[in-house]
Amino acid sequence: LSAGSPAADIILVTHEHFDHCSAEDIAKIKKEDTVVVTEPMSARDLGDEAKVVEPGEKITVKGFSIEAVVSYNIGKTFHPRDNKWLGFIITIGGCRVYHAGDTDYIPEMKDMKADIALLPVSGTYVMTAEEAVQAALDIKPRVAIPMHYGDIVGEQSDAERFASGLQGKVRVEILEQKQ
Repeated sequence: LSAGSPAADIILVTHEHFDHCSAEDIAKIKKEDTVVVTEPMSARDLGDEAKVVEPGEKITVKGFSIEAVVSYNIGKTFHPRDNKWLGFIITIGGCRVYHAGDTDYIPEMKDMKADIALLPVSGTYVMTAEEAVQAALDIKPRVAIPMHYGDIVGEQSDAERFASGLQGKVRVEILEQKQ
């Protein structure tokens, strides 16, 4: 993030890894009444004002319903289930937006319902594009947005494979990557 980025009303932090929890970046977009919602490990780095939640909790912040959901790896050690790291479902004007966080394709996705789903597609630390297709088919969003590619790991081709796998089933929006 650069100085001068728009200020945030609410910041959701999924877990403590540097590419998700950066106190320096948060300071660039935080204003006096910004609410930061996160899990306990990240809260240690972000200060006393962070609202701490665990998977399964629902809170209302500035009129928005925020549900903390599980986000973890299966068969990898990068994001262990026991850490209770997060994904979020935010309800805005009746629209449910699911941000999966750093996760694999997990059984709980069969019970998640969202109108918009942001799903990681890069493999290595998260699910692959093909697994993300299966997740989207379970969640049944109106729109799916691939994420977690083109920076640390993953390529544009991961997002394109995700879109191809959902063609005719779920509308996919590939957002422009900003460097």
